[in-house]
Amino acid sequence: MRLITFSKNGKQTPGILRADYNAIYPLDRLGYGSALEFIAAGEEAWTAADSAAASAEARELLPLASVQLLAPLPRPGKILCVGLNYRDHAVESAMELPKVPAVFTKFSNAIIGHGASVIIPKMTQQPDYEAEMAIVIGKTCKRAAAADWKEYVFGYTILNDVSARDVQLSTSQWSLGKSFDTFAPMGPAIVGKDEIADPHALDIKLSIGGETLQHSNTRELIFKAPDLISYLSSIVTLEPGDVISTGTPSGVGLGRTPKRWILPGETMTIEIEGIGILTNPVIAG
Repeated sequence: MRLITFSKNGKQTPGILRADYNAIYPLDRLGYGSALEFIAAGEEAWTAADSAAASAEARELLPLASVQLLAPLPRPGKILCVGLNYRDHAVESAMELPKVPAVFTKFSNAIIGHGASVIIPKMTQQPDYEAEMAIVIGKTCKRAAAADWKEYVFGYTILNDVSARDVQLSTSQWSLGKSFDTFAPMGPAIVGKDEIADPHALDIKLSIGGETLQHSNTRELIFKAPDLISYLSSIVTLEPGDVISTGTPSGVGLGRTPKRWILPGETMTIEIEGIGILTNPVIAG
């Protein structure tokens, strides 16, 4: 299953992107008004909707080209991000490997979808990119055992943890430097957990203008999905539609010599094996 949110004639609607990626089954046909509402409905509802999408006739579908893709979750409840969670990124940041997950938040105002523009405000001169795999929670989760992690997952998506480094590092609290409007591109879809055999064996890369700047594999994560879900749910209750962005590998602009910041006119492209490709142009604000 590939869950999306799209806009057509000014209306936001959740949908399932068919296997050929060219047609959408709108989930309002089944009474769902948002992706969050669909995720919260539970696994039986997900299976029923996936079956309905697979067997739908052509007249029940929308061509992908006829709609505007939005972020698959336009307003998630919580966006929990993990810093320094790839060994190589911790090294390039000249920081010790964390003994527990280094967690910060991004706010939902930052969310945009595939193809939408990242707007660089005048307040920052050090905008940076960060390719990340994100876990989308599908079931309320409180003090979960690490061994049970997968039962709480709906699926996986791509998140670009765009960061204003000068704002971020002016204080020990990172969230504001991470939460400018448009600083959390997400999508293009949430891929259901059953389609990803192992989220810890996925190639991940980011390029700008055809130049690959980040290239790694999720096997290099320090804290993997079982660790993160168990640790986070021991502190905060995780709820359907919450997003855990698992961290970025080496190659970010901050870690380069000379530093390599995002520039207006560029286009960022992130590809994660099995999940998809997320592309966003950059403009000045």
